[in-house]
Amino acid sequence: MSVRKPNELPKRGNTLLQTALFKQVSPEEADQLIPYLDSRILDKGDFVFREGDEDQRMYLLDYGRVKLTRRSADSRVQLLSIHGRGEVLGEIPVFDPKGGPRTASAVVMTNHTHVVSLEHRALFDWLDEHPRVAVDMLQVLANRMRRNNEHISDLVFMDVPARLAKTLISLGQRFGEPMEAGLMVPHDLTQEEMAQLVGASRETVNKALMDFANRGWISRKGRSIIIFEPGMLIRRSRR
Repeated sequence: MSVRKPNELPKRGNTLLQTALFKQVSPEEADQLIPYLDSRILDKGDFVFREGDEDQRMYLLDYGRVKLTRRSADSRVQLLSIHGRGEVLGEIPVFDPKGGPRTASAVVMTNHTHVVSLEHRALFDWLDEHPRVAVDMLQVLANRMRRNNEHISDLVFMDVPARLAKTLISLGQRFGEPMEAGLMVPHDLTQEEMAQLVGASRETVNKALMDFANRGWISRKGRSIIIFEPGMLIRRSRR
C-alpha cells in the first residue's frame, strides 16, 4: 500500500465531482471539502475498511475496483457486490453514525486503486451551508435501495441462468472493454465468487456459463469473459 500526502488529490481534479452523490455540486462547492479529504493508493488485497470497524467515514472510489465481502460465524466469506470508479462505499456510518459497526469489509481487487475518504462531521458541516445538496444525496441513496430491492426480487423470481445473464450484462456495462470480437469483461473473480455474486452454487453457475458458451453468446478467458451476443443475454435475463 502506498499513501499520498494528506489531502493530496490526483491531477485529474476533485474526486467528489466523479461520484453520484455530488453530481449536482458545483466545482467551487466541492472544492470546499478538499481540505477534509484523505487520499490513499491501495493494492490488490488491501482493505479499505473492515467488517466490525466503527469509524464514521465515507469512501469515494476514484480509480480501480473494490469488492464488499462479509464473513460468517464459521469464517466463510460471502461476496456481496463489486464497485468501480465514481462509486461511494461505506456511506451508512456517515448518514447513520449511531448505526453500529460496519457490516462488511471492502477489499481492493486491482493494484493502484485510489480511494479518498470523508468524515461524518466534515460532510454535515458542509451540508449545513449547502442544504439543497442533501436532497440530491437522498435521491442517490433511494436509487441504491431500489437496486437492492430489485436484487432481492431477482433471487426470488428469476432462475439461475437469468440471474447470471443479468449479472454479465451489468459487469459488461460497468467494466467492459470493447474489442473487435466483442466486449471483454475482466471480472477478476474466482468461480466461487462469481457464484456468490449470482446467488447460486458454483456448479449451477458453471453449467449456465457452459450453456452460454455453447450457444456462442460468450467465451471464457481466465478471469475474464468475452461477450459476443449481449442481446441474447439481455433476452435470457428477461425470461
